[in-house]
Amino acid sequence: MANILVIGIAGGTGSGKTTITRKIMERFGEEVTVLYHDNYYKAHHDLTYEERTKLNYDHPNAFDTEMMVEDLKKLREGSAIECPIYDYTIHDRSDDTLTIQPSRIIVVEGILIFHEETLRKLMDIKLFVDTDADERILRRILRDVNERGRTLDSVINQYLTTVKPMHEAFVEPSKRYADVIIPVGGENQVALDMVLGRMSTHLAT
Repeated sequence: MANILVIGIAGGTGSGKTTITRKIMERFGEEVTVLYHDNYYKAHHDLTYEERTKLNYDHPNAFDTEMMVEDLKKLREGSAIECPIYDYTIHDRSDDTLTIQPSRIIVVEGILIFHEETLRKLMDIKLFVDTDADERILRRILRDVNERGRTLDSVINQYLTTVKPMHEAFVEPSKRYADVIIPVGGENQVALDMVLGRMSTHLAT
């Protein structure tokens, strides 16, 4: 498939990446393919549930980024992929996969997608969503408790022991690779309009 535009959307947990991705999908529908880095968490079928809950899911090594790179290459070439599915309720990769078809615009979303150079080089535009840390932890608490069945204590403990230190060590430094930094996430309508405009121009060519 010729003339594919790949847009990377990175930023800390709860920064508003998914809000921007959702608004892009609402605007362009099936003309956009979305690839989530979270689906590429490594499988840990060999570990017990308790052991899996103690893993560091915010370190680059938690992801099978090599697999994501190969899948993104296939999409760029116009081929469909079988994307893994991660089940947050069991802290492990599901046995099911999701068939993803290529399209003119591919959005890659995740906290650490700019960390790995091989993945970065496959992106035409790199956006970093920059949101205040207090807002991000509140959003993460609401998401993990309401959508992922976590307890408040477990979310706070995970944030303090792994999420915050990993953000400072890996996510924040990756911001220097961004082409555009978007403050206050999905609420930044000016930045969103610019992104949507660029995508509209691409689809019109």
